[in-house]
Amino acid sequence: MSGELINGKEIGQSIRNELVERIEKLKKQGIVPGLAVILVGDNAASKTYVSNKQKTCESLGMHSKLLSFESTLTERELIDTIQSLNNDTEINGILVQLPLPKHITESAVLSAISPDKDVDGFHPTNVGKMFLGQETFLPCTPYGVMKLLEHTGIELAGKHAVVVGRSHIVGKPMGQLLLQKDATVTYAHSKTPDLQAITRQADILVVAVGIVNLITADHIKDGAVIIDVGMNRNENNRLCGDVDFASVQPKSSFITPVPGGVGPMTITMLMENTVQSAENKLRQDK
Repeated sequence: MSGELINGKEIGQSIRNELVERIEKLKKQGIVPGLAVILVGDNAASKTYVSNKQKTCESLGMHSKLLSFESTLTERELIDTIQSLNNDTEINGILVQLPLPKHITESAVLSAISPDKDVDGFHPTNVGKMFLGQETFLPCTPYGVMKLLEHTGIELAGKHAVVVGRSHIVGKPMGQLLLQKDATVTYAHSKTPDLQAITRQADILVVAVGIVNLITADHIKDGAVIIDVGMNRNENNRLCGDVDFASVQPKSSFITPVPGGVGPMTITMLMENTVQSAENKLRQDK
């Protein structure tokens, strides 16, 4: 057995092709989906992420607006900027690039975004709706993982899914989305004793902790589906995930590579949420 690659680039592209058609329909009704991205400070990785988001917007024919500020920006000034975007009819999605400078309270900023424009899915209202299984904007990375599983034809009902990681951005919502598809879900994390004993039970293993090669062949059972959300740099400064790909792939049935697995899906689902927001607004206005 050797795990079949789950190609996030190809799946993401197929979803973006569908988005282009939806965007064209919106344009015929006078609406160009718009995404505003707020960048505070000069974090190099954040700048790269923001640039990729802008390029993707433009490639799909969407409106992109970047608001870039010095790290000395106050929390009040940032929230005022968000309030202005909440009222901007040309903007359907608002994204605040994380992390923020330490003097700014992340929760206060994310809560200031209108739930109707919270295309990252981080607003408490949208998080609550997600946990209740109601229609809402889903966090982009877990949403992307669900689309990878769906497009690959992997059955979730009745399977044991183990999520390693408990962040608000990936781990916690990931488990809930799997649960809603009738998987039996176990969370594991840095305080879990004997991690191997837990992960070896997994039919589907999702790893999102940010530790190079945390998961080796000894951590998985034969035929497991491996979803590697990690994005790290190894000792040779090469991109890699949380999974030791070389040792794990031969035991798996399906596995995501890093790069080229989950990564392309995150930005794709951000675009999906922004287009959905524009469509929601159109329905409300009719």
